[in-house]
Amino acid sequence: MATMESLIGLVNRIQRACTVLGDYGGADNNAFSSLWEALPSVAVVGGQSSGKSSVLESIVGRDFLPRGSGIVTRRPLVLQLHQVEGDAQDYAEFLHMPGRKLTDFALVRKEIQDETDRLTGKTKQISPVPIHLSIYSPKVVNLTLVDLPGLTKVAVEGQQESIVQDIENMVRSYIEKPNCIILAISPANQDIATSDAIKIAREVDPSGERTFGVLTKLDLMDKGTNALDVLEGRSYRLQHPWVGIVNRSQADINRNVDMIFSRRKEREYFATSPEYGHLAHKMGSEYLAKLLSQYLESVIRAQIPSIISLINKTIEELEAEMDRIGRPISMDAGAQLYTILDLCRAFERIFKEHLDGGRAGGDRIYNVFDNQLPAALRKLPFDRHLSLQNVKKVVSEADGYQPHLIAPEQGYRRLIEGALSYFRGPAEASVDAVHYVLKELVRKSIAETEELKRFPTLQAELAAATNEALERFREESKKATLRLVDMESSYLTVEFFRKLPQEVERDGDRYAGPNVDRYGEGHFRRIGSNVLSYIGMVSDTLRNTIPKAVVYCQVREAKLALLNRFYVQMGKKEAEQLLNLLDEDPALMERRKQCAKRLELYKAARDEIDSVSWAR
Repeated sequence: MATMESLIGLVNRIQRACTVLGDYGGADNNAFSSLWEALPSVAVVGGQSSGKSSVLESIVGRDFLPRGSGIVTRRPLVLQLHQVEGDAQDYAEFLHMPGRKLTDFALVRKEIQDETDRLTGKTKQISPVPIHLSIYSPKVVNLTLVDLPGLTKVAVEGQQESIVQDIENMVRSYIEKPNCIILAISPANQDIATSDAIKIAREVDPSGERTFGVLTKLDLMDKGTNALDVLEGRSYRLQHPWVGIVNRSQADINRNVDMIFSRRKEREYFATSPEYGHLAHKMGSEYLAKLLSQYLESVIRAQIPSIISLINKTIEELEAEMDRIGRPISMDAGAQLYTILDLCRAFERIFKEHLDGGRAGGDRIYNVFDNQLPAALRKLPFDRHLSLQNVKKVVSEADGYQPHLIAPEQGYRRLIEGALSYFRGPAEASVDAVHYVLKELVRKSIAETEELKRFPTLQAELAAATNEALERFREESKKATLRLVDMESSYLTVEFFRKLPQEVERDGDRYAGPNVDRYGEGHFRRIGSNVLSYIGMVSDTLRNTIPKAVVYCQVREAKLALLNRFYVQMGKKEAEQLLNLLDEDPALMERRKQCAKRLELYKAARDEIDSVSWAR
């Protein structure tokens, strides 16, 4: 059967681990912060100088909190009490000072003050950022207490006018959570109707189901008066009994009277008091600590199913996170090579998806062929090359001293060859355009390969290898496409020109007449028109063949052989070189370490809960 200590201690350990691992105060809707909020804790609420600090110190049994007039608690103090076995020495640990155990509680008090000043300065301002403190002692019960700044009604000199509302909002942010137990501290020498703690507790917990009323300073009430109406629930009824506390007097504090003597003095006060003697067994700081522990046990028992559910959900999220981050790297060279090849295959898979349409990007290559190439072909300056003046000049120069007899064949050839040279520009531009698309797809694929993110060195090597391969493919593609243009120049389609005399005859044998001027403008215009028709035929051909060459030399090779040379190089590397490639980003290594710690924590918590037979 689970003991009260084991139940509360388990929850306390989970809360502590959540705090250490940074899950406390996380993002909204985060499973980690949800787990923290699902675990019950006790918030200590009261007005300034209501005795909050003294109550906490009485529960802990140690003098460790800063004291003074006015606002002393200026940041929330998340205080986790851990009961240890045996006669171990009491010690404290701050979250911001990991690994340092403080056995001198005067130093604990000083560090709370110093850590507060680090954030707020030596002013009277407040901050919602909590200080986390754990105290380990065989004399405490397992509890998580949150000491909050004291509620106030007016801002004093040195404070912002909004501080009254700021403190109230801060307190409310803690106690409005349904799993927060409210420890409402009220001084007995003031009217309970004016209690700041009771007022705000009633607003968030109107039924009083999770509010524990604590009356302090019973020994400071005027003679002839008592607080029985409050303690017995007649003045203000709560679901839980009121508890009276007698704190150390200022004289005791000044004389450094220890807490053991103070607790004995408190017990004697209630035992010998004529007003409160009949309630002595339900009064005092020791009874309050036990009462809170008993209530925490009942709350935890009721919430075990939801806690287990949240732990399981957190474990699932952590395991998914570990899968995304990747497991630790093996020190075996063969395993390292396998890991590298596996990562490269993951990259190639995503790259091919971009090309084949599974992911965006491959359509940009088609756009080069369907829009950019035709547009570039249409913009070629054939009108200038085949202008009447240039045609006449080229034909005349080609004839030399011997004018052509029937058709200026050399002139035709020179005009066609000059026009065909313009196709080299669009051919090279298509190659370059596809090259840049492939480079961008490689970059995106590397970025989208989750497994690669943990290895920046391998990413850089992979990027360099792919860029080198793409450059080789580009050079081969340029050679192939320019060869297509050169082939058109090296052998003209004869059939096209054999049709020209027939077309002339159909026009009425205009060349036959003795009076026809073969060097007139009409003759040269006809030559330019014939050449333009031939160039148009070649343009249509290249519009279809250039994409084929580009796809064959660049896209196809990128799909089939992008990393072939890289794989060969990897097979030749030594174990140390392979390990260098798998050198992880330090931030990612730390992320995995923290994730593994969380996973270990929550699995241990689940196993511990499962191993306990809950008392009913």
